[in-house]
Amino acid sequence: MKKTVTTLADGRELIYYDAAEDTVRDAVDQRPLDPVSTSSEIRRDPLLGDAVAIASHRQARTYHPPADACPLCPSQEGRHSEIPDDHYDVAVFENRFPSLAGDSGRCEVVCFTSDHDASFADLTEEQAALVLAAWTDRTAALAALGQVAQVFCFENRGAEIGVTLGHPHGQIYGYPFVTPRTELMLRSAARHREETGANLFDAVVAREEKDGSRVVLATDHWIAFVPYAAHWPYEVHLYPRRRVPDLRELDEGARTEFPQVYLELLRRFDRIFGPGEPPTPYISAWHQAPFVADGREDFALHLELFTIRRTSGKLKFLAGSESGMSVFINDVPPEAAAERLREVASE
Repeated sequence: MKKTVTTLADGRELIYYDAAEDTVRDAVDQRPLDPVSTSSEIRRDPLLGDAVAIASHRQARTYHPPADACPLCPSQEGRHSEIPDDHYDVAVFENRFPSLAGDSGRCEVVCFTSDHDASFADLTEEQAALVLAAWTDRTAALAALGQVAQVFCFENRGAEIGVTLGHPHGQIYGYPFVTPRTELMLRSAARHREETGANLFDAVVAREEKDGSRVVLATDHWIAFVPYAAHWPYEVHLYPRRRVPDLRELDEGARTEFPQVYLELLRRFDRIFGPGEPPTPYISAWHQAPFVADGREDFALHLELFTIRRTSGKLKFLAGSESGMSVFINDVPPEAAAERLREVASE
């Protein structure tokens, strides 16, 4: 992999990740951009104890542009985008409309491919491996920033999820605090350690593997399963068999095998609802240990992949119980979801 760091016209950082070591990236951003102006502010909820990012400048962000005006496509003659070069393998840049900025953290955009009409599932294993390398490199870079306590790599896919740019891309958030969901996991892990002397994540994986009814696929270095108490209609958790706190610690075997495993999961997701159905909307989220929390050594890196579509043409909305009280109601039994995801392996 070759990494090339440059800047955009307004001073934001842009990083190219290329498979070929001899790739030259010297294109200059020709756009007359004004300096980035953000108003990101973190406010604490005194009742719940969680944090809310107030970012009013995001009201002006790009919203469903036509394909020929996509800001994530490579620049072409007469049309300049966020990527000055006319082609790229993987590109990462600071978000012009960040939810978090300055002392409040950092937000980056990850472009998986220059092909506007592709999806992550369309990538080759070599391309997927390059994305994994970019995620890992950015995790290491953001970990070195004093204001970042936790790094979150994720992809929102599909209009139903709320995606406003159709180009295949994800995001990376560098939070200045430990997120509420991670704090819950850390508390559960600490309680399990105190009560049993063992690791909670190891126990969860061992339970699923022993039961087997919710396992979707298993390889030498990874295991994917629908969790026992899945919140979403179709939800898969992917764990490396060797527990590590974050992407930086994956061994070579896990890195080599990941593209094949992950691409297979994404392709199965697109087949859940049968032929002729539109691509399955999903959120894919890496859960990594915070850099500053007690219990980091007990945390287990894992990826959570889920869709809000519960059946053909119907979505799972977060209504009163979910949105008002954080109590999820799942219409699809986890065992049935796992069975369906195993069925579509050969379709």
